[in-house]
Formats: sequence, C-alpha cells, structure tokens
Amino acid sequence: MQDQLSQTFAALADPTRRAILAHLSQGEANVSDLAKPFLKDMSLPAITKHLKVLEKAGLVTKTRDAQWRPCKLNGEALKTASDWMEQYRQYWEESFDRLDAYLKTVTAKKKATAKGKKNGRKK
Repeated sequence: MQDQLSQTFAALADPTRRAILAHLSQGEANVSDLAKPFLKDMSLPAITKHLKVLEKAGLVTKTRDAQWRPCKLNGEALKTASDWMEQYRQYWEESFDRLDAYLKTVTAKKKATAKGKKNGRKK
C-alpha cells in the first residue's frame, strides 16, 4: 500500500492526468467533458481509469447527480505535495545563498591578489 504522498506524485506523473487536473482547475466538469480532448487517442474507459487514479490519490472528487458524474479538483492533496516540496526548495535556496556568499569572497580575494601583483610590478 502506498502512502498518500506517493499516490499523489504517481498520479501527477502522467501527462493525461495533469491535463485533466488543469481542466478541473477551471471548475467542475463531468466525465464526458473531461474525456473529450482525449477521445481521439484513447477510450472512455481509459479516461475513467485515469480519473480513478486521481480519485485514489485524493486529487479529484467525483459525485453523482442522477446520470451526471461531476468531478472537482481537491486542492488539499496538491497542498500536501507542495508543502513537502517546499522544505527542499528552502534547502536549495539556502545552499545557493551559501554558494553565492562563498563565490563573492573568492572573487574578492582574487581581485585583491591581482591588484597587489599589479601594484608590485610598477615598483
């Protein structure tokens, strides 16, 4: 059994599922509306499988209204993934800041050394 974060990233790994999420970011849509852009390349059952993966990952909720199957984006699962990635973004930003500070000291030392050699030759 996969943890929730693994399910989220596995669901996001597929471009079709990301396209479905992008469509749902514009608002609620039924399954047939979500399937339309993909029907040239895949079947309705294949789209339904993609939706099930998104539902299992908690990225999409599907309800039932008579024969209508409206789907909605669930931003909470995306927030969990975003929060997880945020800690690594902070780590890399801090690492780059330390590298930048180090490079500035190295550059300043090289400039000072070069200036000293230049001034020493004039004498």
